[in-house]
Amino acid sequence: MDKRVERKKLDLTSRYQALTEDLQWTTSYQPMDKVFPYARFEGIRVHDWSQWHDPFKMTLDVWWRQQSDKERRVYAVLDAFAQNNGQIGISDARYINAVKLMLQTFAPLKYALHRALAHSARNLPGNALRTATQLQATQLLRHSQNTMHAASVYNKYFNGMHETPRWYEQAWYLAPVKSFADDAASAGPFELLVAISFGFESLLSDTLFVPLMSAAAHNGDLSMAPAGFSSQSDAARHKQAGITTVKFLLQQDSSNIDTVQHWVDKWFWRSFRLMPMVAMLQDYMVPKRVGSWRESWDTYVEAPVEALFAELAQYGLKKPAGWQAACAAKDHLSHQAWNAFYGYGDALAFHTWVPGNDELEWLDRKYPNTFDRWYRPRLAYYAQRETAGQRFHNHSLPMQCQVCQQPMMFTEPGDGRWIAYRETHHHDESFHFCSDQCETIFTNEPEKYVQAKLPSHAILQARKNLPTDDALQASIADLGVVIGRDNGEFNGSEDDTNFTEWGGGQDMKEAQL
Repeated sequence: MDKRVERKKLDLTSRYQALTEDLQWTTSYQPMDKVFPYARFEGIRVHDWSQWHDPFKMTLDVWWRQQSDKERRVYAVLDAFAQNNGQIGISDARYINAVKLMLQTFAPLKYALHRALAHSARNLPGNALRTATQLQATQLLRHSQNTMHAASVYNKYFNGMHETPRWYEQAWYLAPVKSFADDAASAGPFELLVAISFGFESLLSDTLFVPLMSAAAHNGDLSMAPAGFSSQSDAARHKQAGITTVKFLLQQDSSNIDTVQHWVDKWFWRSFRLMPMVAMLQDYMVPKRVGSWRESWDTYVEAPVEALFAELAQYGLKKPAGWQAACAAKDHLSHQAWNAFYGYGDALAFHTWVPGNDELEWLDRKYPNTFDRWYRPRLAYYAQRETAGQRFHNHSLPMQCQVCQQPMMFTEPGDGRWIAYRETHHHDESFHFCSDQCETIFTNEPEKYVQAKLPSHAILQARKNLPTDDALQASIADLGVVIGRDNGEFNGSEDDTNFTEWGGGQDMKEAQL
């Protein structure tokens, strides 16, 4: 009888090698260029795919076990929160509007990026990078689902969550998020990786997950907090994969440097133009604040990014072209965004309000150089109008930037008196932008951005024969938004009234006592 041969168990490195890189093969019955048709058209040169290594050495079987464990923990907390009527234990019903905005923006964004990364993974010749990208795509799908499930606890009790997929596709104020996803999805596989894994995940994602999920827990939201923290552990891996990919591209061929630098400049700025919503969520929409947007920027972006690009300088990569402008905007971003959204409050699908006196003092302490000078007077004026029964409202829709599609709400660098406008002519048409960086992105790829649909412009154009107020109300009603119930002033709203009648917030108040 033959003796059974015991096979030696592979160590982690060898096992990762066997289950990723060793699965790579060169096709024979079809040329590699035909199997991977998008691998060359961006001009990126890769000489040795085996040089890309996942810093976490993640294989599919390990990944599934980890994700399964995370899901069990998250849904155990979600179920306990729902069973114990957690919706009335939050600090303040205003907080639910932060949940609404997360549900309207980042849940569909993550789903859209999941689809884009899955397509990118199919078109990457390197097996290790292809595997890592596919895992990231699947994780983004999970993040999107977790956000929707966490918010679904509140959908039974609060307004403004009933048509979120439709709003993502059509609402003007969600156009910056949708255009970001569409722009990334229409890029080649290498640009997409730089856009998502590096430009968004490596450089800016910590400002979304860490402070906002801490704020969720601080405000008694034990539904959104575990979903966010579960996603953050995945985002940490995505960050490292993004940095590894950029280094890999820069090391493979010196001709890649200019292309990668161009992508880093573009996608840092495109990612940064998603931050106004994150900033106002943190400074204005959570009643019990953990920290300011400015502090988050200093902690999670400015210091780490400076250190990262000091390391990447040896590869020939420089800090993004818009870096200084973004750092200068940290004192203004949240206030400018909230001012715009408050003014267009009847054209949203969530409520807005003027902060109370204690909150104004907090904002002044956190922004000593800008808040009292530029932003407190506006909020005081809005409060006076509201007290007089004449809540301020812009009876129109905002002009949008041709590239990032944010409203024209940002001021000139170094001068808070003037709204920044840039204009470029292309084929006898005029196009307008909110910054030098957006104008540069357009100039580099005009054929891509001349096709952009600007929802607020399209809405007003389609109803140009109606008075502006009627056109506005008709367009919002077409989205399924009930004006005055799903949006407008929070104080006295149905959400506000119901929460008070339910005895909401008592758990938080008793905990404070």
